[in-house]
Amino acid sequence: MLMNAAPDFSTRPLLPAVIRDARSRAMLMVAWMNEESFARTMESGETWFWSRSREELWHKGATSGNRQKVVAIATDCDRDTILVDVEPAGPACHTGAFSCFGDQPSGIDLDGLLNLVNERKANPPEGSYTAKLFAGGLDRILKKIGEEATEVVIAAKGESKERLVEEIADLVFHLTVLMAEKEVGFTDVSAELGRRAGKRRAEGAA
Repeated sequence: MLMNAAPDFSTRPLLPAVIRDARSRAMLMVAWMNEESFARTMESGETWFWSRSREELWHKGATSGNRQKVVAIATDCDRDTILVDVEPAGPACHTGAFSCFGDQPSGIDLDGLLNLVNERKANPPEGSYTAKLFAGGLDRILKKIGEEATEVVIAAKGESKERLVEEIADLVFHLTVLMAEKEVGFTDVSAELGRRAGKRRAEGAA
C-alpha cells in the first residue's frame, strides 16, 4: 500500500481516520486509530480502529463481512489526521448504508460488487442469498441468469424505466456471481471490449 508519511501519535494517543472509497472518492466513514490499530492496519492490509465506547480494538467487517482493503494511506500536514483509501467489500455504515454520510452515493461500482460477491463465496454468511447461489452450483447460477435476462426483455418491451433498471441490476448481479464462480474479473471484460474497439478502429482505417 502507498503512504506519504506515518501519523504522529506522540502527543495524541487517538487520531481521526477518514475512510474513503479508493475508486469513487466517496467519503465512507470516520473512526479513530491508535498506534496499535494503525499497526494492525498496516500489517493486515485491512482497516482496524479503536472503539472509544467499548475501549477495544475492532477489525472492520470481522463480523459483518464488510471488510475494507487498504489501497493507500495519507496523513495531513501535521500528521494528526489519517486518510485511508479502501476497496470496500460492502456497506461502510452500521445501518447498512454505503456511507455514513447522507450526501454520498448509495450505489456500488462493479469492482466493488465483485469484491463483495467474492467475499460471500469465500466466507458464506448464514442466510445469504449469494451464498445459496454458490451452494447450488453452476447450473443454479446459469438458470437464474436465464430468468433475469428474460425479465430484462419483458421490462424493455413494455414496462417503466424504473422497472427496467431494476431488472438490469438483477441481471448484472447474477452475471457477477457467474464471474466469481468462474474466476473472471471486470478487468478481463474491459480488456476484451478494448481489444474489440481497437480492432474496429483498425478496420475503419484500412
